[in-house]
Amino acid sequence: MKHYIHDTAKLGQNVKIGYFSVIEEGAVIGDNVTIGNNVTIHADTVVKDHVFISDNCVVGRWPRPAKASTVKVDTSLPALEIGEGTTLGANTVLYRGSKLGREVMVGDQASIREKVFIGDSVVVGRGVAVENQVEIGSYTKIQTNAYITAYTTIEERVFIAPTVTTTNDNFMGRTKERFKLVRGPLIKKGARVGGASILLPGVTVAEESFIAAGALVNKDTERAKVYVGVPARTLRDVPDKEKLENQE
Repeated sequence: MKHYIHDTAKLGQNVKIGYFSVIEEGAVIGDNVTIGNNVTIHADTVVKDHVFISDNCVVGRWPRPAKASTVKVDTSLPALEIGEGTTLGANTVLYRGSKLGREVMVGDQASIREKVFIGDSVVVGRGVAVENQVEIGSYTKIQTNAYITAYTTIEERVFIAPTVTTTNDNFMGRTKERFKLVRGPLIKKGARVGGASILLPGVTVAEESFIAAGALVNKDTERAKVYVGVPARTLRDVPDKEKLENQE
């Protein structure tokens, strides 16, 4: 069998499907969509026009947390929606209950969990992990192997460098009190976070902040300041020529 398409799935015009791919019941595939080899598109998933799905992707799957996990299955999760012109790299995994905007780029081996909202023209790099309950604003770029923890909010036009780590739990899973206090970082519009930086739970990275590579951010930053070190401290102002208002 070349591929399997459920009788209730709806395919638009000029859809190309590779070998050994599966499209489950109720899935809706738009026009001019390309689906690679060995792809699984789970039930009810909505794929808009001009989407490119590379080989070995798993799209719209239900989450199956471990019995010991604090995250429980939400049986009311809506279908995954993938916006027009989006590209999914090889071996990406996208969960049900999330929504991707237009012209998003998801790199090879990235994963995007449930209840994630991603705006337009966002780049999610190779090997990036985006956990549940995350919002990512339009035109943001998240580079290779960054970790975006649950309950993080990233506003528009943010830059996250490779291997950045965000965190959301000060108790490391050892007290019930943590359930009331779990909170990821808030990264405001135009902020830049350098490679291998660590953001501690609940910190706010202010608009236009620049976090230098390797910094440990343990408290809120100020607008348009450069931060360096462990723990991060103010070094200087962000130059005017680097601010969003001065970009073409």
